[in-house]
Amino acid sequence: MSGSTAASFTADDYRARMERAARTAAEAGLAGLLVAPGPDLVWLTGYTPPAVTERLTLLVLAAGQDPVLVVPALEAPDAQKAAGAPALALRDWTDGKDPYAATAALLDASGRFGISDNAWALHLLALQQALPGSSYTSLTEALPMLRAVKDTAELELMTAAGAAADATFEEIRDVPFAGRRESQVAADLDRLLRRHGHEQVDFTIVASGPNGANPHHEAGDRVIERGDMVVLDFGGLKDGYGSDTSRTVHVGEPTDEERRVHDIVREAQEAGFRAVRPGAACQDVDRAARAVIAGAGYGEYFIHRTGHGIGVTTHEPPYMIEGEERPLVPGMCFSVEPGIYLPGRFGVRIEDIVTVTEDGARRLNTTSRELVIVE
Repeated sequence: MSGSTAASFTADDYRARMERAARTAAEAGLAGLLVAPGPDLVWLTGYTPPAVTERLTLLVLAAGQDPVLVVPALEAPDAQKAAGAPALALRDWTDGKDPYAATAALLDASGRFGISDNAWALHLLALQQALPGSSYTSLTEALPMLRAVKDTAELELMTAAGAAADATFEEIRDVPFAGRRESQVAADLDRLLRRHGHEQVDFTIVASGPNGANPHHEAGDRVIERGDMVVLDFGGLKDGYGSDTSRTVHVGEPTDEERRVHDIVREAQEAGFRAVRPGAACQDVDRAARAVIAGAGYGEYFIHRTGHGIGVTTHEPPYMIEGEERPLVPGMCFSVEPGIYLPGRFGVRIEDIVTVTEDGARRLNTTSRELVIVE
């Protein structure tokens, strides 16, 4: 995550996040949280280690205790520069010393802890050996909504990321498609996202013709032809917060069937968006979008969930899927992205990031959802 992101938040912001995380963990029956390098650590402290190595770096959070960041001594100077550093204590350790014994001294020997999903097995196993009476659960499983509700400053960053992705789409529709490889158009998307402020590009899907029937197609050497439907799905991080949008374009004039399928997906996307409101269940968004596609006879060709959360990562809870009864809350941000995928023929997907408001929803992507003709 870029340094400009850390500068967007103060030590007090990070202190409040850590206090809330520790409190929420206690309410969930956990003795604390153990946060390894990754998005949770950045969100809680503003700190990104200079390199992720086998050396232990771990944030220890527990209700009623000051937060502690265990960090290798050679990386302590960088940790001290983090925006959230004034809100926590640093415990550094030197090579040749046992960092797990030092960490164990901070923990309840018989406690149950939430630990980052991306923590190394090396570190978890060593902590279990140091504290045989302790137990652990995935942080995302224990506290799936930890980062889900964005505050005003975060929403401003999310809005800016969405606007940058929109600007990218407005420009990509003017580049040549016919006669070029998917990988060349994907490179254009990467270049434009970066030009519009993204420090990290996570994906640039360009799925032309029959490749469009694969929702996660990797842009390859296929030459895009006139008559192709092309699914574009792209995003990444701008100032530390995510963008993710999909539009489907057509090279030259589409057939009646292609227009009809696109119209169905557009109507489904609109229905999913209109289902977003405080108190509605996540699954209500999926049901609304899926009902339109199923009603048009294409239900078996909508093969993924309707949406995923987004924030300091481009995929995170909550998920818009049948069975997820968690209620929507103002400040949540997630995608609404129904699709139809016809094997061996073409695919269509339309995706906006939306945020829940006090009385409904707001789109963070505002480019046209009509079928765009490209050359």
